[in-house]
Amino acid sequence: MRADRKVLCAMLLGGPGIVFALGHPAEAHEKWFLDAEAYPLRAEALADPWTWLAIGGPIALWAVGLLLWRWRGQRSVIPGPHDLGGTPGTRDALYAFMPLVLAVHLGVPLMVNGLDHTLFSPNNGLGGMWAHLFTLGQIGVMLGLLYGSGTRLCALLLALMWGAGLFVIGVEPMLEAIHILGFSAFFVCAGRGPLAVDRALFPKWEPSPALVVRAVPMLRVGIGLSLIVVAFTEKLLNVPMAVDFLAEYPLNFLPALGIPLTDAQFVLMIGAVELLVGLCILSGTFLRDIIVIAWFPFNLTLGIFGAEELVGHLPFYGAMALFFVWGKSDPQNLAAWERGILRPSLGALLQR
Repeated sequence: MRADRKVLCAMLLGGPGIVFALGHPAEAHEKWFLDAEAYPLRAEALADPWTWLAIGGPIALWAVGLLLWRWRGQRSVIPGPHDLGGTPGTRDALYAFMPLVLAVHLGVPLMVNGLDHTLFSPNNGLGGMWAHLFTLGQIGVMLGLLYGSGTRLCALLLALMWGAGLFVIGVEPMLEAIHILGFSAFFVCAGRGPLAVDRALFPKWEPSPALVVRAVPMLRVGIGLSLIVVAFTEKLLNVPMAVDFLAEYPLNFLPALGIPLTDAQFVLMIGAVELLVGLCILSGTFLRDIIVIAWFPFNLTLGIFGAEELVGHLPFYGAMALFFVWGKSDPQNLAAWERGILRPSLGALLQR
């Protein structure tokens, strides 16, 4: 009975503390290292009360966090650029630079996956004609985003490849990669900013101010949904796969601390953490704080899983950097974003 109470307390104390405590495996994508086809989703997991605790606990914590977020006037606990001496002008300049940062962070995985004949992630293998078409598409989008040439067209092509992937790869893998749609929407709404070929040579292709202010919220939705989907497909509704993953990579250290969690319970706890982070990012609740917390598990696994994990997480790194600076979608911040993104091109500035 005492052991069960310890387990229950550990499950209920989710949130930031568990994210830090479970940092090692929290963001390791099991499907990148195991044969995903051997592990279909298991609806019978919903008959397990532990599964419902792992789902209901994060939702309850998120609801409480949402109330606190509103009670605090949407102010993060962790100070932002303004609190640390940043000026509106420097924030505008940083925002002007962020589309390039995101283009690089997304472009590298697109190039690697294209050359490896995979779509968006290592577990989405391609063959035959599709391997060549998606390789050409991913590398073409990468180059367009990197140079900022035809950026919005490249973003639409990216969304088209995601849609085609539903039929070529499958619905579940594409839902796990729904952050790709978030990036597509971001670049459709914001373009590549002032440091781009588009702004210098094709200004009529650039987005309107009404679209620009929607870019970051759309990216936030894509990132949040991706984390939520993966929490279910790789953990909450696919415990056997995650348990086999832990058998190969023994990362369940809690029994050594006196908390007798089985590997299956450990997996559910990790899934609960991922669900909580995804919900907070999706809703924009304590965005800066949750990003700082999530940064820890996103990086701890790099020493274990190496370059494949680094490349796979690069889009999330770029988005998290932007979200940390962003904080919240208040009118003042949206105005700063609009000013930064709609700045004249570098060439126009040099001519003045």
